[in-house]
Amino acid sequence: MRLRDIGEFGLIARIERAARRAGSPTWVRIGIGDDAAVVRPRRGEDVVLSTDALVEDVHFRRSNESARSIGRRALVANLSDLAAMGARPLGFTCALAAPPELAVSTLDGIVAGLLIEAGKHRCPLLGGNVSAARELSLTLAVLGGVGRGRALTRSGARAGDDLFVTGVLGAAALARARAERSGRPMRHVPQPRLAAGRALTRIRAVRACIDLSDGLLADAAHLLGPAGLAADIDPDAVPRPARFSAACARVGLDPVRTLMTGGEDYELLFVVRGARPTAAELARRLRVPVSRVGRVVSAGSLAEPADAGGWRHF
Repeated sequence: MRLRDIGEFGLIARIERAARRAGSPTWVRIGIGDDAAVVRPRRGEDVVLSTDALVEDVHFRRSNESARSIGRRALVANLSDLAAMGARPLGFTCALAAPPELAVSTLDGIVAGLLIEAGKHRCPLLGGNVSAARELSLTLAVLGGVGRGRALTRSGARAGDDLFVTGVLGAAALARARAERSGRPMRHVPQPRLAAGRALTRIRAVRACIDLSDGLLADAAHLLGPAGLAADIDPDAVPRPARFSAACARVGLDPVRTLMTGGEDYELLFVVRGARPTAAELARRLRVPVSRVGRVVSAGSLAEPADAGGWRHF
């Protein structure tokens, strides 16, 4: 069965039934099925909004990724932006564009993937739109809440500050390379550091934060470049999965370049002033592994500008 067989309203009804089965938390006053959604943040919260798109043959290929994985990764990418701001999820919308000949089972898998992550992170589907198109794409908008005036931002870093990352880097790039080489579907789905982001809002020494979607060097440039700053990063200090170098060698990847430029890990890169707190203290407070990877310097102080690599659309 193809999308053309069930039509626009049949498709909308199918998504609505799946979303209603998944349920909604109490802060959703009016959810999917109306002209617009209504949510009620907690007293004393600012509202955080972010949007992102996944386009077939740009961000994913159906030939090496399951429909469920595509849906999961679409929501994770957006939730990671909330994590970087220190926000808790409130809900999301999804604008789906798809070819009429797309199998309904593929659409069902994508929706199931979206709702798996939605349930895991208490971020219900609030509504959206469907449209015919030449290629498959999902455009999501996520809504979050953060304590008033406490949102993390990309501004505030100063030369001499320390740079830290959560978790390990390189796993997503390695998983993509393995899938492309083997022809088997990619199963790796990173998780947004939502709890860690909220914990960072309570640490006064944290100056700035960004999520690692485009790669460590590229995102460090996004974080520091507008202020005339740069990241002096020690590649040996960048955390990586166990046996990472050997795994990279098996699929023809350079391990250092993969660590520094591989994207879609969705860890947090953040700036801390002074020598406190340490990585160990931060790990205890965030309840995730934390590593110091370098320091903030003035842009002109590095001997050679690093090739940021990473993901670029244009």
